[in-house]
Amino acid sequence: MNLFAEIRALVVESLADMATRGELPAGLDMANVAVEPPRDAAHGDMATNAAMVLAKPAGLAPRVIAETLAARLAADPRITTAEVAGPGFLNLRLAPAVWQGVVGAALTEGRDFGRSTLGQGTRVNVEFVSANPTGPMHVGHTRGAVFGDALAALLDFAGFDVTREYYINDGGAQVDVLARSAYERYREANGLDPEIAEGLYPGDYLIPVGEALKAKYGDTLLDRPEADWLAEVREFATAEMMAMIREDLALLGVRMDVYSSEKALYGTGKIEGAIDTLRGMGLIYEGTLEPPKGKLPEDWEEREQTLFRSTAHGDDVDRPVKKSDGSWTYFAPDIAYHYDKVTRGYDLLIDILGADHGGYVKRLKAVVSALSGGKVPLEVKLIQLVKLWKNGAPFKMSKRAGTFVTLRDVVEQAGADVTRFVMLTRKNDAALDFDFDKVLEQSKDNPVWYVQYAHARVSSVIRKATAAGIAADDATLAAADLAKLGHEAEIGLAKKIAEWPRLVEIAARGQEPHRIAFYLYELASDLHALWNRGNDDASLRFLQEGDAATSQAKIALARATGVVISAGLGILGVTPAEEMR
Repeated sequence: MNLFAEIRALVVESLADMATRGELPAGLDMANVAVEPPRDAAHGDMATNAAMVLAKPAGLAPRVIAETLAARLAADPRITTAEVAGPGFLNLRLAPAVWQGVVGAALTEGRDFGRSTLGQGTRVNVEFVSANPTGPMHVGHTRGAVFGDALAALLDFAGFDVTREYYINDGGAQVDVLARSAYERYREANGLDPEIAEGLYPGDYLIPVGEALKAKYGDTLLDRPEADWLAEVREFATAEMMAMIREDLALLGVRMDVYSSEKALYGTGKIEGAIDTLRGMGLIYEGTLEPPKGKLPEDWEEREQTLFRSTAHGDDVDRPVKKSDGSWTYFAPDIAYHYDKVTRGYDLLIDILGADHGGYVKRLKAVVSALSGGKVPLEVKLIQLVKLWKNGAPFKMSKRAGTFVTLRDVVEQAGADVTRFVMLTRKNDAALDFDFDKVLEQSKDNPVWYVQYAHARVSSVIRKATAAGIAADDATLAAADLAKLGHEAEIGLAKKIAEWPRLVEIAARGQEPHRIAFYLYELASDLHALWNRGNDDASLRFLQEGDAATSQAKIALARATGVVISAGLGILGVTPAEEMR
């Protein structure tokens, strides 16, 4: 049930009837007609901009349209008043029975309440994390992992067919550095002093890798030239790192559907094939680039390179795909990888990258546009930095990692649920402060605790009702006499529940899972407010002694709130609390 969509359908139907009667021109485009909560709740329950957006194409004054439309809408039993405001906005008030019906719908539909067909099965590939397999994931990866997983869950809830994908960057020089670093830990495992030269990875996390190498190879790799062991150690160490990354993702509750390897693109003809496809479009050529901005002419060496004409698809400059020495640039395998995703038949690609990749966005968009003939859009979401605090000071770096705070450090300190929720309390492109003291305190200022507490209160009501012999299963509650929910605070909570299906679609369209966290906090606030009013007004308590019918109606409202909180937390990847300790 999407009440806002139902009332919008009523508005559009009324406008169509007006056109049939000659009160509006035929063939008006209704796409921009909206029904939404008014900015000021005192103005009504819903507002529509229909008269404002149709006035110019209809050649009529907005108020003329609004007044005729208001008369038609007021005839519907769901609408108690339809009032024209200002130049032509139309404010609507709905009958209490409508809001009471939302409570019943939430209980009847259960976990499917708020699910949408917005996506219509559109195939979406969400690629996220994609950390270099050279060590454990750090806090920046944590935020990207949480955002990507929540976005995928949100799109799935909104009717998209979603694939979660991790692109393993195992084809560059960094994996050779990993192999050399692991080899030093292998030497250490064999009783020798490791030589962690500058440029190698110093973290203790490679000690177990060195020990595993010893367990497999004994001392047979010692004193052998690098050329003999580099490839084997690189493959072994990469596999060990990916196992660690998978464990870290599992610790955070993140699962991937697909792992793709950059290394698998080399030597298979896939890079060459992608470049040849672009060449066939006239988008690959031999040329030279202008000096980068800020470079003095004497600092710039002009050289001919193989270039992708990315400016033909919206980029600022053309981009090299092959160096003057004949080797591929870092961009070349990325071209092949995105071409592979296009050929797999996705309708939409979403890449989630760190903020330091901002300069990479236009070239990726350009190449996907070219390779898909403009049919497959690419959305790139940049993840801003996370600043960690504890005891009023920046959280110290991890000795185990050597240079950064790891995902495991954060989850072990705060827990997976808290980590996930807090990482979604800001939009992805806004910096985020993660204060370990604040995220663990039990107060209204801690959003995850506040939302979890609301769900725990609902569970407590259900347990107490059951103990008192009051049937409180969803089917019974949905059939309760919900007309007994007449207080403004009860109707207000039902109105907030009614916003959930609309909020899901807004968040999915904008690819903004943080909206779910904000909404859940507001919903929890309304529940807590009603609960607290019951402390002073016994008639508002969820359990009414000696009156099972009224109790069931009030419990139904609480349970419907719990249904929505549970669904929202499910999208965020957070487990609903049954009780607080």
